[in-house]
Amino acid sequence: MSSIYMIQGKKIVTVSKLGSIENGAMIIEKGKISEIGDRKILRKRYPSIPLIDCSDSVITPSLIDCHTHLLEFAPSSLYPVTPETHLLGGKAILFQTLSAGITAIGEQICGHPLCNFSIEDYRHAVIDLPLDISFATTSISIGFEHLAHFTSITKSSKVNKNDLIDPVLVKKIAQASDYPGENIFINATPANFTKIEVPRAGEIIYTLEELKQIVDIYHQLGKQIGAHVAGENGIKMALEARVDVLHHAHGISDELIKEAAKQHTKIVATPLGGTHLGPNSPEEILKLVENDISVSISTDSYLPPYKGTSWLPFQDDKLKGPDVLMLIAQPAMKLLKKNQYDENDILALITANPANVLGKEDCIGRLDKGMDANFLVSDGIPGLEITEIEKLKQVYFRGVKVIDRTNNK
Repeated sequence: MSSIYMIQGKKIVTVSKLGSIENGAMIIEKGKISEIGDRKILRKRYPSIPLIDCSDSVITPSLIDCHTHLLEFAPSSLYPVTPETHLLGGKAILFQTLSAGITAIGEQICGHPLCNFSIEDYRHAVIDLPLDISFATTSISIGFEHLAHFTSITKSSKVNKNDLIDPVLVKKIAQASDYPGENIFINATPANFTKIEVPRAGEIIYTLEELKQIVDIYHQLGKQIGAHVAGENGIKMALEARVDVLHHAHGISDELIKEAAKQHTKIVATPLGGTHLGPNSPEEILKLVENDISVSISTDSYLPPYKGTSWLPFQDDKLKGPDVLMLIAQPAMKLLKKNQYDENDILALITANPANVLGKEDCIGRLDKGMDANFLVSDGIPGLEITEIEKLKQVYFRGVKVIDRTNNK
């Protein structure tokens, strides 16, 4: 592909101040967007550069899933891997992620009891992939009868509660983290186990004072901190301790929503599940947006879908991955549309807002001059109008076409 080209579509949903551009076009140069606007104007300005004509398609930013567990826990859940082939399985999952229109993820590294990989091992494994991967190094508490604690730094070795609050270890975890993912589990997690196996799931692990000390370490290092949290007591603690990003926030009350808005706290909603409580409903996501909270929708994959929801279409217990991002986001996105929100603000839930969580809002998540040329050519607006992966015709990463379904016809 030429280092400079023009691509045009029937509409470009920019998720930027430009809004939606009917009959729009972009000039892509060296992996960046150098111009964006009306296609007739741009064609007159650049009459001789190669043209990619997608006049029957919608062009949008590519998708971002800012909370995943694809490299550490998913391979052994999906494939018969060994430690020697674990990361190979992870790469296969990442290709599936890319083919689902997702070009950026926020990956959690918690410490796996069966795989003694370091954060450097994971970074090295994905260095050449056409994906933008940010890693959140974390500590994790699993709600077995005897609580099990692990960290990304201590890898496959169990630790105890006192280790979780050790300033030396907390500092190492914070220094290695790229962004505020699930850096700390305020509540013990079910971690895909049954209620019988994890009777203490949801139990609050830290005191408020301990949590404040951990948050202070992150902030002193110039880092933001994110937390796995659910339930009013845990969320209240997280806000009092000034946690920057709440992952899940299942069971958040109206009062706590107002407090989160006041503190400019970001929330990563996970409609599939992920905690001991029921997941974020479309109505809850609408309420968060109405209160001017920056909301991202994420899969937390791989997860089995939470039972008893009216908005999830799944009829089985199979683990769901990044390929369902559009599907689980659609109920909330449609509800926002019904409430007169603009399509750009709606698409931000799975593009610009998660880019902001990752700290990469200046280069991904929107289509604007100077941004990375990460975009989709589709039959409609992802999530809002389409949910089928097959309707994502092409995926571009830094200006390079990395997925192409048009050749299959």
